[in-house]
Amino acid sequence: MTQQQQTPEAQNPETKLPSFEKAFERLETILETLNSGHATLDESLKLYEEAEKLIAFCGKKLTDAEKKIEMLTKQRTGELTLGPDGRPLTQDIASL
Repeated sequence: MTQQQQTPEAQNPETKLPSFEKAFERLETILETLNSGHATLDESLKLYEEAEKLIAFCGKKLTDAEKKIEMLTKQRTGELTLGPDGRPLTQDIASL
């Protein structure tokens, strides 16, 4: 397998998982390859399967980050600050 075709687990042998940024970068590469039309059917299927895993991985990382931000924006009383829609308010990471 080449560097571009490695699974998320193979890209970072120490932790067995890539960083969010590396996974997202790989996902972009896969999408470019699939959209180019230069991959064979078998290559396309393998890339699609890898993309599905990367999407799930990135989605979980984003969900975990959102939960952490929600915890960080709790009021001192321990209550979440809720928005008008009833969902917890979040704070942009850059403003922390």
